[in-house]
Amino acid sequence: MLSDAALQRIDREVAKYPPGQKRSAVMAALVLAQGEKGWLSTEVMDFVAHYLGMPPVAVYEVASFYTMYNRKPVGTYKLTLCTCLPCGLQGSLAAADHLKQRLGIDFDETTPDGMFTLKEGECMGACATAPVVLVNDKRMCDDMTDEKLDALIEELARAYELKG
Repeated sequence: MLSDAALQRIDREVAKYPPGQKRSAVMAALVLAQGEKGWLSTEVMDFVAHYLGMPPVAVYEVASFYTMYNRKPVGTYKLTLCTCLPCGLQGSLAAADHLKQRLGIDFDETTPDGMFTLKEGECMGACATAPVVLVNDKRMCDDMTDEKLDALIEELARAYELKG
């Protein structure tokens, strides 16, 4: 289900915890599995549960609680916008409206070309620099005006075209 390289990385995460506490590595294991597969299907989550010796429902609980886990396929670029109250007061709701209009999708949808998925996220710890967009759970972009959002979309679209 997962490559030997991914399993070795999960084993390194497991080794950080006391013996008998393999399940403590579940978040890291899910990140690694998602990195390899692109999203977390039920089969992948079941595999992680078995590998860590824990009930599948416990893995599902973790994967469904945190917005960084994709439980269905996402676009090449997942854009997560923090919309909690402090960010909303700093303009993230207007930024969300701009992104929805620009991309022609709503939250939890993917553009027809498979390039962008728009997600609503919770606190990213950057309220002072809101609106904040997280690209593929790794790159944080802050102080996002409409112009900066447009430039980000154009940058990612160019990168997408160069890949494909």
